Amino acid sequence: MITELHTTRLHLRQMKESDSAELFQVWSDPEVARFMNISPFSDEQQALEMIQLLANLTEDKQAIRFSIIEKQSGAILGSCGYNSLDFEQARAEIGYDLAKAYWGKGYATEAVTALLDHGYTSLGIHRLEAKVNPHNVNSIKLLEKLVFTREGTLRSYERVGSGAGSGSGETFNDLYMYSKLASD
Repeated sequence: MITELHTTRLHLRQMKESDSAELFQVWSDPEVARFMNISPFSDEQQALEMIQLLANLTEDKQAIRFSIIEKQSGAILGSCGYNSLDFEQARAEIGYDLAKAYWGKGYATEAVTALLDHGYTSLGIHRLEAKVNPHNVNSIKLLEKLVFTREGTLRSYERVGSGAGSGSGETFNDLYMYSKLASD
């Protein structure tokens, strides 16, 4: 599996443990974490554990997550990748996050376009999916700009809140299901 992609301004490469400090800065921001269905990280160790988990999924060819690096500065802006890979069904789910300082500058569009191109041409994926919180207006705009189709609402799809499983303080979020086919 390819572990690096390049665009005009970005270098996407498989996350490394040495990225943990910069990714912690992204994932500890409540505004970024809000739509990732995680609590903002409070310790860099959490970022390291996330990177290790994703590395294990990559080794099993179930997912791959890239650090998004700005070529000019070398700074890690966030992450993106295939949250799940199902080669038997030729489909994958994508995800992405960016540090707030880089919102609205086209970086997410550039990174997701690279995921689309790579998924269709190199991985043989036919269907790329994205699940989005209905309140995540920026992500919805991005997917619609890239001509994803909103297929519907996954009702109470995602458990959030403390005490998951206990019923205390938890809620369930709806998610919109978007897809884009290689033939679109």
